[in-house]
Amino acid sequence: MSIDRDTFENTSEDELEEFSVPDQVLGFLAANQDRAFKAREIASQIGVDEGAVSTALSRLKGRGLVEHKATYWAVTDDAERLDGYSGYERATALFNDQLGTEDKEAWREHAPQEPHPSVEDEQ
Repeated sequence: MSIDRDTFENTSEDELEEFSVPDQVLGFLAANQDRAFKAREIASQIGVDEGAVSTALSRLKGRGLVEHKATYWAVTDDAERLDGYSGYERATALFNDQLGTEDKEAWREHAPQEPHPSVEDEQ
């Protein structure tokens, strides 16, 4: 996985080595939580061998951190489960440093006024 020059210069070797392949995979999927990817696409994006990514995805699925359908993989929407995984916090911090944190107000500005049709009305 590539990192920006600032991260390269300001992060210790030990901190950089802490990001295992599962941490990198989960961090990538979390940063792209609105999409699902094939293992080879993830491998290409994070610069890791596809076999290592596939192994990591299987392990993450076993922990309930990712979901799998056909040939696609996505991060779980179970925030509590993600919060309990220490690698998620480290990977999220790295992606926030590289891409910036999300602006929740900007999301709210563009949110639809009506609920999605798949959400049942509880009235």
